[in-house]
Order: sequence, then C-alpha cells, then structure tokens
Amino acid sequence: MDTTAYIFDLLKIILPALIVAGAIYFLFQQFLEREQQRRLIEMRLEASKTTLPLRLQALERVTLLLERLSPQNLLVRISSANQSAADYHRLLLQEIRAEVEHNLSQQLYMQPETWAAVRLAQNSVSNLISSQFQKLPNSAEARGSELARRILETMMNDELPDPTAAAILAVKREAVAMF
Repeated sequence: MDTTAYIFDLLKIILPALIVAGAIYFLFQQFLEREQQRRLIEMRLEASKTTLPLRLQALERVTLLLERLSPQNLLVRISSANQSAADYHRLLLQEIRAEVEHNLSQQLYMQPETWAAVRLAQNSVSNLISSQFQKLPNSAEARGSELARRILETMMNDELPDPTAAAILAVKREAVAMF
C-alpha cells in the first residue's frame, strides 16, 4: 500500500502542476498570436502610409490618361490641319499608344480589373478612329478634318457613350474603395 499511497500523493502533486503548465502554455500561445497580429497590423498600417499616396497618384494619372484619350479631347489636342486623313489617322493612333505606354507602370498600383477597363477604353477609342477612317468614302484623298468631323458626328449622332467613361468610373470606384 505504501507504493499506492506514494503514487497517489505523486499524482496529487503532478496533476495540478500539469494543469497549471497547460494553462500557462495556452495563455502564452494566445499572447504570442495576438502580439503577432498586432505587429502585422502595424506593418500594414506603416506600408499603407507609403503606398496609399502612390496608389492615389496612379489613379489620378490614369484618370488624366483616360481624359486625354477621350475622342473629344484627343481631337481637340491633336490638330488635323493640313494633314491627309491617313496621316491624321496614323497620328491619332500613335498618340493613343504613346499616352498608354507613358502610363503603363501605373497598373502596378491598380486592381487588374481596373487596368483591364483602361485597356478596353484604349482599344475602343482606337477601334472608333479606325472604323471611321475606313468608312471615309475616299480615304486616300480625304483630309484629316473630315476624319475628325466624322468621329465627332458618330459619337453625337449614334449616341455612343464615351469609350473612356466606363474606365473612368472603374478608376473612381477603386479610389472610393481605398477609404
């Protein structure tokens, strides 16, 4: 019986010690997890202080890009004076490509869906210009001013929405989602 009493006494000591050790381990584990989450939140907050201005600047630049690609603004900015329709067509498409290439790096700070909307707007404007050039009765002899007039008339008469409007809306939605 002596060994049974000894084992029983030993269990009286070891069992509470194991329970206390388990509770301490559990509490310490929870503390470490909370501390890690707090540090992660602090790191994200610090990173957002740096990246938020960059993201906003990128969205501003892309909005400016889309405004510059808008057919109405593009045609006003690039004069068609003394140019053939073919030369003007080529110049417009070259300007669109140059504008987009100049702002390609901005996609790093944007959602992929927003950048896809920007690319869709670019393609829509290019397609509108090319389709109107192809519809000119005598494109070899037509003037740039005729192409510009035809593009503007198509946008007004056919009541086509501005090809860049949807992309501008997507950029605005992304900007609002940041706050």
